[in-house]
This record gives sequence, C-alpha cells and structure tokens, in this order.
Amino acid sequence: MPMTDAGADIPTPARHLPQALVEDPLWWRSAVIYQVYVRSFADSDGDGTGDLRGVRSRLGYLKELGVDALWFNPWYPSPFADGGYDVADYRDIHPAFGTLEDAELLIAEALELGIRTIIDVVPNHVSSEHPWFQAALAAGPGSPERERFWFHPGRGEGGDEMPNHWVSEFKGEPWTRTLNPDGTPGDWYLHLFTPEQPDLNWNHPDVRREHEDILRFWFDRGVAGVRIDSAAQLIKHPDLPDYPENPGPGEHPHVDRDELHDVYRSWRRIADSYDGARVLVGEIWLPDASRFAAYLRPDEMHTAFNFDFMSRSWDASELRSSIDLMLDAHAPVGAPSTWVLSNHDVTRPVTRYGREDTSFAFAKKRFGTPVDLALGTRRARAAALLTAALPGALYLYQGDELGLPEVELPRDAIEDPMHFRSGGIDPGRDGCRVPLPWRGSEPPYGFEPADASAPTWLPQPADWAPLTVQAQEADPSSMLWLYRQALRIRKRERSLGDGALEWLPSAPDVLVFRRGDDLVCVTNLGGAPAELPEHESILLASAPLDGGLLPPDSTAWLRTSAAG
Repeated sequence: MPMTDAGADIPTPARHLPQALVEDPLWWRSAVIYQVYVRSFADSDGDGTGDLRGVRSRLGYLKELGVDALWFNPWYPSPFADGGYDVADYRDIHPAFGTLEDAELLIAEALELGIRTIIDVVPNHVSSEHPWFQAALAAGPGSPERERFWFHPGRGEGGDEMPNHWVSEFKGEPWTRTLNPDGTPGDWYLHLFTPEQPDLNWNHPDVRREHEDILRFWFDRGVAGVRIDSAAQLIKHPDLPDYPENPGPGEHPHVDRDELHDVYRSWRRIADSYDGARVLVGEIWLPDASRFAAYLRPDEMHTAFNFDFMSRSWDASELRSSIDLMLDAHAPVGAPSTWVLSNHDVTRPVTRYGREDTSFAFAKKRFGTPVDLALGTRRARAAALLTAALPGALYLYQGDELGLPEVELPRDAIEDPMHFRSGGIDPGRDGCRVPLPWRGSEPPYGFEPADASAPTWLPQPADWAPLTVQAQEADPSSMLWLYRQALRIRKRERSLGDGALEWLPSAPDVLVFRRGDDLVCVTNLGGAPAELPEHESILLASAPLDGGLLPPDSTAWLRTSAAG
C-alpha cells in the first residue's frame, strides 16, 4: 500500500464504530501492537513536531506492515517536562498534536482498517500545571486540596530536611519544598519523578474516581485499551516511612503494595462493562515473577510488559532462561506473555546488540559507547524473528521495523530529564526518539511536508537515506521487508501468537522450539554456522543460509512434518 504525504488532505470518515471493535474478544492475546511516539512519527503541518494528522496520513503504511493495534504515548496537554508523561488534562489533546476531534477521527479511521487504539494513562502523578496541583498550592498547608497529593512537613529544625529518604526514579531527591503565601518555607511535596510531576495520593477517593472517569471518557470514544504507566507505584504507605532494610513482599513503601490490586480490579470492572475486549496493559518492572503475575489475575490487568527479555544479553542461555521465566510466571494466571525489544525509553536493538555488553540497564548508559552496527543489525534481524515466534503478544516500537540505530545527539539538543538529573553522564532517552525517515536523501526525510521550514524537534542523522521507508520498500533484503513478511506469516499461521511452546534438542548456543504441529523456530547465537533440524521448507530467515547451514546471529522459521 503506497505511502501518503504527511500533509495531504484526509477525508472525514463515518463517525460510527465498526463491528471490528466488538469482534474477536481474545484479540489481545496474539496481537501485534505498534508503539507510536507521536512527536516523532510524522509531521503534517511543518512545525517540526509529529501530530495526529501525520499519523492518520500513514495508516496505510501501518496496515501494510501488519499491525493489529497502535499504542500511543501520552498525547494530552502537557508542559513536556518529561516527554508528555507530566499530564495537565486527560480529556484533551496537546495543541502541537492536534485536537480531540483529530484523536476521535484517528481512532475511527484506524478501526476501519482493523487497527485498534491503546492510549497511555499515567496514574502515579500529574503535571505541576494540572488544575488540582495549582489549587493545592494556592490553598495552602492543611487544605483539602492538598490531600490529593503528598504534602508533608519537613524533618528537623524548621522543617528544613526532607520528610524521608526516598530516591527519585530519575536520581536525586524526590521532595521539593513549597513557599507559604508570606514567602516563608512551607511544606514539601513528593515527586518520584521530576519536580514537575507531583505524585497523587491514591488513598484519596477523588483520585480514584477521577481515573475511573478518565477510562470511561476514552472507552466512550472507541479506545480498545489502556497502557498503565508505572503501574506498580501508585500506592504509598500512609506514614511515608524510610525504606526497610530487607522489605518482604508488599512491604516496600511505594512499590508493589498489596492495596494496588483493588485499584486494578475496579478498572477491570469498568473495562468489562463495555462491548468488545477493552484491555488493561501494565508497565510493571518487578524482579519477583510471582508478584508480577499477580497483576494478571483474571479480574485485574489483561497483560503487562515483559521487560526481562528486553534487558537480557544476546546469549542463548540468557534468552532461554528469560523465555522460560516469563512463560512459567504467566501460566498460573492464564495470561499471555508480551515480547518487546525496545520502546521510547530503551536503547534501540540495532545499537544495543552491536555493543560488547548487549544487555540493557538504565544505569549503564554512557556517551561514546563503541558499537558495531553491522553486527547489531544482524542480531536485531534474528531477534525480530525470534520474538515474533514466541507465544503471546508482540510489541514493536516505531522505527525498529526500519532498523534505526540509537542516535548520539549533540548535548545541546537533548531534552530528556534523565540526562540532566544524571549530571550530564547519562545520554538520556532522546536517542531513540529521533523523528522517523520516510523518503528522500537528506533530512527531514519526508517527516515534514516538502515546504516546511522548521527543523525537526530532534535532529536526524545525515546518513539515514538508506533507512527511509521509501528506500527499504524497494529492497527485499531490508529490515522493513523482513518485518512485513514476518508479520504476514505470523497472522497466517495459527500456531503462532498465543499458544504453547515446546523446546527441541539443540547445541548450547542455538535455540530451537516448536510452535503447533509443524512450525519450528531456530536461532543461532553462536559463532559458527549451525545445522537446521529436518524440515520440508523454510518459511522465512533473517539471513541467507550458508551452504544449507544457519549463519551465526540468524533465525529461521521452518515448516516441518506434523510429526516433527
């Protein structure tokens, strides 16, 4: 399906919702979900920032790619202190992205193509410009308005010390002191992220009611699901104690508290009250697999992000351990796992897999880390087929289907607070948020209309011409072709997606598993070509075979006889 210019006129669709919304109640168990970072997807008006009209103009591309749903990062009004995760109003759209009507049209047009929409909700905190927080500041100490947040007197003489010794997710202090109306130092307020993101008090009924109403607001507009940011952090111990030395399950003062499950049960009841499967997807970073799975019980969330696989190194035993860990964790609650190689926070796989240390951890990010992009690209192609063959849902971050590398941006172009709060050591997350290249031989590569004069909000590299959609559509060996073929086969083959996995005997550096009766996935993570199991045909391979052998850092999907 050909691309459409980002600035082209877009017809207004019928406003009814298609039957697709209420069909296939288990669509989420096998779905391919494409993450749209609106700011960097496509710009329709030439201001250098992506917008919803830009996304609408590229729906044909997404349909051709073969995705089942789109997950949008926060598209709401926001000062962008943290890339839009500081939300000022959940019932509107950021003016740079468009209007509420643009969002409604996008949801409806995507559904006409069989593509559902998942939105992001950030319940742990709001923007410091949110009306609730502004009212709390104006009302002063001890006011009812402040009870929706965590305002607290300081410790020590004059209250000059923070109320406790918690640590911000973005490093540094999680408390900021306010000023009283007379200019004297006042109470402190909690923000586990930036000071512009005050934490909400989920023990307050107003906070719970507000978020339930937000769910209904968007479900009423045809949204098929909600991705829940920092889903394990909402509830705080009411006494705000310091961290215990060895906290047991549920004993951390602000992570994975047992009271959280009541919140998500109420959200599930709302989701289930709508026609069709309206899904809840949690962002949950927990080392304890059983605690992680507890959020996926049948009356809570439908699925959650599997970050364990994404953080592992390119090593057969590591990846197999992660696959087994997550499948075993999900099995008792009957939920499907999710598989993802990157997102808007994580170093892109082409870069990550080309480094000496191929694992991922936020604390390890540094400027100038050497990378072999040819090696990383081979491994990213293999990883794409490996993850697409695993049981459950598949998440794809925009640009990974093009094999885009992480961009090391000039320091004066970086906006991410993680960079600044690290004292400039961490390059931050903007390197995976650079605007997509669509066509042409030089920036902005079709991201903006041809007559645009504004620069893209983050600079694009000068050597991305071979990575544009236009260039890759003409190249059967490209990453884009590989992804299109993989998703087409995945949709066609009933044994892929949700279901069982059976490991088959293999060499130590090779992963081999069967899906269904007659499909086998082989990934060679070793340094020498590997023999393939007996098979009838090759459905798809990430690299050409070497004399009938599977080269290193490659994956192949095989058709075998039903008996194996």
